[in-house]
Amino acid sequence: MPTKANDGGLRKSLYDVDSSDPNSELIDRSGHSPEDVAQIGRLMVALADLRTAEDLLSEASTRYMKLNKTDMRALHFLIVSANLEELVTPGALAIHLEISTASVTKLLDRLERAGHITREPHPSDRRALSVKITPATHRSALETVGRHQARRFGAAARLSPAEREVVIGFLEDMTEDLSLKGAPWADGS
Repeated sequence: MPTKANDGGLRKSLYDVDSSDPNSELIDRSGHSPEDVAQIGRLMVALADLRTAEDLLSEASTRYMKLNKTDMRALHFLIVSANLEELVTPGALAIHLEISTASVTKLLDRLERAGHITREPHPSDRRALSVKITPATHRSALETVGRHQARRFGAAARLSPAEREVVIGFLEDMTEDLSLKGAPWADGS
């Protein structure tokens, strides 16, 4: 097991192309200088650090709110919907969360018991319900988790418009490259 003293070196090696693909079986780096390859490795470490920070924030958020990740996603959806003055039905929440309507009912029961949401008759469809976040939960989420998440804006705002476009392009390209389109091994077959 690595010690704290050498964990940083091992962790960096996880994203170093020469360490993870020494025989160029996955990545052809013949057209790149060693400096370029090293810089790309640093970029991969930075992305891993971002994922770790996001995971830690997500875990802290769920602990603070005493909710699971799906509950937190539901509350976030309800906050944004409230900000946009959009009504949310259980069906819309099921679609957003990509879960069954039965699962949404259980989720809403849990959130309502905990005082996070209310269910009210829909104003224009008497067969439907409208789901709203309670003012107390909205305020609590805004002042804690939301305020911390908002720090992302500051990091982006410190970049020039041209730098932001480069980052946007990079993230969009990486998202496309990592999408599972055309990856038959990923569909469980």
